[in-house]
Amino acid sequence: MTDEYKTIATTSEGFYSEKRSKFLAFAHHVENIDEVKELLAQYRKKYYDARHVCYAYMLGAGREDFRANDDGEPSSTAGKPILGQINSNELTDILIVVVRYYGGVNLGTSGLIVAYREAAADAIAHAQVETRQVEEIVTYDFPYVMMNDVMRIVKEMQPRIVSQTYDNTCQIKLAIRQSEIGRLKAKLDKLSFS
Repeated sequence: MTDEYKTIATTSEGFYSEKRSKFLAFAHHVENIDEVKELLAQYRKKYYDARHVCYAYMLGAGREDFRANDDGEPSSTAGKPILGQINSNELTDILIVVVRYYGGVNLGTSGLIVAYREAAADAIAHAQVETRQVEEIVTYDFPYVMMNDVMRIVKEMQPRIVSQTYDNTCQIKLAIRQSEIGRLKAKLDKLSFS
């Protein structure tokens, strides 16, 4: 398993038009299902006059949590093509919403699939894709006299310091790339027994 994943940094937009139907696409970086629900509610409210608000999302570094929704379009003509673009770009922690304004001419199932796919692809093309690391958090308690030793390991391995408290007993929370967690724990454990 790799400890890296690709996502988008900021919100981006895409557009596709076919036979007077307009497809407005919006890609968002999201980290949980609550963010997805909140954004969907905002789009349904903002585009209340649109015929369809279709979407797909993918969550988690392992890309196991996903959903595609056709919002009244014929089965698998909207959500699946949007999800297909997320998959072909190997993205996660992303929500793509495509709002359709009906132009009066039916596009047929193949036309709909192309339209939703192209709108989603355009939103991804306008997004800033970035690679992030999967991190794990280590919490380490130690006496104050070990501060220099702990900070030497922090300087050497360069984990991100999530939080730290210094008192009679100190505690430091460190976030580090998943593949490095074993080394960091081993170094900290070695301090405890030396």
